[in-house]
Amino acid sequence: MINEIDIGKAHDFLDKKKLMDKKDLAEAYKLAKSANRDFFNVLVEGKKIEEEAAVKLKAEFLNIPYINLKDYPIEKTVLQEVPEKAALFYKIIPFEKKGNEVKFAVVDPMNIETIDARKFISARREIVAKTFLVSHGGFNVAAKQYKTLSDELAAALEGVDKKIEEKEKADESKQDEEVSKIVEEAPVSKIVDIIISHAVEGRASDIHIEPTQSELRVRYRLDGVLHDSLVLPKKISAAVVSRIKILSDLKIDETRKPQDGRFRFNLSEGGDSQKSVDLRISTLPTVNGEKVVMRILDTSSDISSLENLGIWGRDLKVVNDNINKPFGIILITGPTGSGKSTTLYALLKMLNEEGVNIITLEDPVEYYLEGVNQSQIHAEIGYSFASGLRSILRQDPDIIMVGEIRDKETAELATHAALTGHLVLSTLHTNNAIGVIPRLIDMGIEPFLIASSLNVAIGQRLVRRICKYCKEEIKPAKGIEEIIRKELKEVPADQISDIDLKAPLKLYKGKGCKECKKSGTTGRVGIYEVLSMTPELESTISAKITDIEISKEAKRQGMVAMKQDGIIKALRGVTTIEEVFRATED
Repeated sequence: MINEIDIGKAHDFLDKKKLMDKKDLAEAYKLAKSANRDFFNVLVEGKKIEEEAAVKLKAEFLNIPYINLKDYPIEKTVLQEVPEKAALFYKIIPFEKKGNEVKFAVVDPMNIETIDARKFISARREIVAKTFLVSHGGFNVAAKQYKTLSDELAAALEGVDKKIEEKEKADESKQDEEVSKIVEEAPVSKIVDIIISHAVEGRASDIHIEPTQSELRVRYRLDGVLHDSLVLPKKISAAVVSRIKILSDLKIDETRKPQDGRFRFNLSEGGDSQKSVDLRISTLPTVNGEKVVMRILDTSSDISSLENLGIWGRDLKVVNDNINKPFGIILITGPTGSGKSTTLYALLKMLNEEGVNIITLEDPVEYYLEGVNQSQIHAEIGYSFASGLRSILRQDPDIIMVGEIRDKETAELATHAALTGHLVLSTLHTNNAIGVIPRLIDMGIEPFLIASSLNVAIGQRLVRRICKYCKEEIKPAKGIEEIIRKELKEVPADQISDIDLKAPLKLYKGKGCKECKKSGTTGRVGIYEVLSMTPELESTISAKITDIEISKEAKRQGMVAMKQDGIIKALRGVTTIEEVFRATED
């Protein structure tokens, strides 16, 4: 670690560079000195400077050469100079070798253990070591080169082949027993661990394990799109599925009907650091064997704010106004996989204060929120949304979150709860926000009750974000320009004050780079429409309800439709126009 004197020198060094505000420097200096911490790390954690820029300055300050390993291929023979476990533990990695000189990248060059390890390796290997400074991010990227997915699977498959052959030779009466034995062996466990690890590292949201007539196919869903990833021998299909069933506490011998389960997976991030993810498991019998889908729920990730999710401007103001009301219903609508649950959790995070009692009914519990009473639905024993809602009304709740309104009974109970002084959050399956009111009427809720209980309806879809590292400007085709101008013609001027529709329009796309794995996109963002319950809308519902009348009121409110919101985000360089058209079914 840098001592107290070095912290002062580091402050003076950066102050002379004049790269950041003096106040920010002073705050970071005070924090670093009081906790005796690395001054540069404090600046990065406080988001005063990007990590690579900070490490480059730190290298200059310490008079140590800097290296960026985020896009640096390392030969396997060079990596062999330091064993993988030692590299991860001491945060030291060899990246280049010429003769007997080896260049080492280290994260903390002043750490005594790291210095001793480097000296020991140099003496044992009879090499001359040259030290470079690398960022945590650069080190983690480089460390992944020790093993590739194909190398790991190949090694695991070598061990399982012989056991599969033994299974095939076993008597039919002993086959179930043999499958269980194979599943308990390390090779199959290793294969399942590798499949999950690489899905998590690759930011996948779902893992599909699908048997075909001749092979076992593994696909990952990344940013809403399925990608082929692995092809495994068909003969290990039963063993892999059985291993997942054991982890999920499902019945191994039940292959005729679907099963649902869940388990937690701990992923090592080097040294003693671990990342925990929950996996929601669903099995389905097919003609070629059982298919498994695993939904990855990253419990270590922070719940995003509404702004980060993509709720901006007028929509954000309307949502904030309505969640501050003491009672009523907030409904989020959209198809499966449109991010409704994520938006619900973002709202709960905002509402989660010491003075309120929040109770949720979920199927399943996807993220755990400290201070929130979260309850898991179990339909098989009669604990449904309706029965659970009836019970939690006796738990003195202030705020209730119901995972989904699926039937008339749940809708009636949610409406009753809203009318008796509770704030209710839930989801509903409709195409857009305007469709919420007709859907509730179709469920049997009286129009005057909807007018009295509904606060706001939020419709949403997900579109892929353009990669910020390879984003480039493009000129839209003439037909696209006409569509854009027509769609935005009726959007209130204050919602698009930064967009000049009279000037030539600009769109954007990602050309593909290492950061986005040549896809041109990284992550997803929501496109929204927010319909608020107003006195005018209440009158419309109470009189004669039609989609046309609701649309007129939405327009009067200044509501930006989902497609319009998507086009605005495309013009601002957040997503592509093709993604918007795809998500809005145009």
